Amino acid sequence: MTSQFLTRAAAFLLLAFLVFVPLVRAQEKTKAQPPAGVVYLPDVEYGKGGDQPLTLHLAMPEKLDKLAPCIVVIHGGAWRAGDKSQHLPQIFDFAKQGYVSVSVGYRFCPKHTFPAQVEDVKCAVRYLRANAEKYHIDNSRFGAIGFSAGAHLSMMLGVMGKDDGLEGSGGSPDQSSKVQAVVAFFGPTDFHADDLPAVSIGLVNDFVGSTKENDKGERKKASPITYVTKDDAPLLIFQGTKDPLVPHTQAYKMTDVMTKAGVPGRVELLLGAGHGWGGKEIQRSFTQTLEFFGEKLKHN
Repeated sequence: MTSQFLTRAAAFLLLAFLVFVPLVRAQEKTKAQPPAGVVYLPDVEYGKGGDQPLTLHLAMPEKLDKLAPCIVVIHGGAWRAGDKSQHLPQIFDFAKQGYVSVSVGYRFCPKHTFPAQVEDVKCAVRYLRANAEKYHIDNSRFGAIGFSAGAHLSMMLGVMGKDDGLEGSGGSPDQSSKVQAVVAFFGPTDFHADDLPAVSIGLVNDFVGSTKENDKGERKKASPITYVTKDDAPLLIFQGTKDPLVPHTQAYKMTDVMTKAGVPGRVELLLGAGHGWGGKEIQRSFTQTLEFFGEKLKHN
């Protein structure tokens, strides 16, 4: 058995663990009922990915006397799996805090390679801006939060403008896809770097559609660090120091380019944590998330 085979097998075993349990929970949560005071609109079609309908789940406060900021939640799963329903609890919680919030579905690799996933989440933001009056959204106040691959996509929403491309043709082309605040949980920032572990290389290859040796610029275009400029969204990164998929040095790379550009934000390193965590630490992380979004998106 070759070392390459073992590495690929390990990658799929780890991915299965990271994705299968959330998927089971997602199937259970699909039937979840929103809490009192929250309106829930499931499977809203927000655009097209080629000929594939793209959908999101939306939650909003039942009574809104003014326009509210919007938070876009993006699930992980190595750009190839996962389900928007796994984040129903989060969008319900955001709605209880006075936000309109959505959990976004997007196309998966390897059938759909980069930039499909980026195009899809950008299309979702444009749709929400185009329908801001319908959903009582203040279209100048958008936040994005993501986990793993979803964190990568969230960062792309914070650093890319229309002039950077990758808007796609999914719909609402006259609207901006850029958000005003981002929270990223253990997401990759630089696909050109040599610090990615062997277990992640095959997953990245499938996402960008090529190996590093055959790369024709895809890795640079897919990396959030490529687009950082001084007018980008403030960013809060959560990262474990023993993450087997995304090394904490990836967070350092993002902070370096943000610092040079003058973009505000911070990084929370969880010593000894892996690719996700639970218990009091996740509660603390979400408390910090709410404080960050409150500071950046809510008017006094």
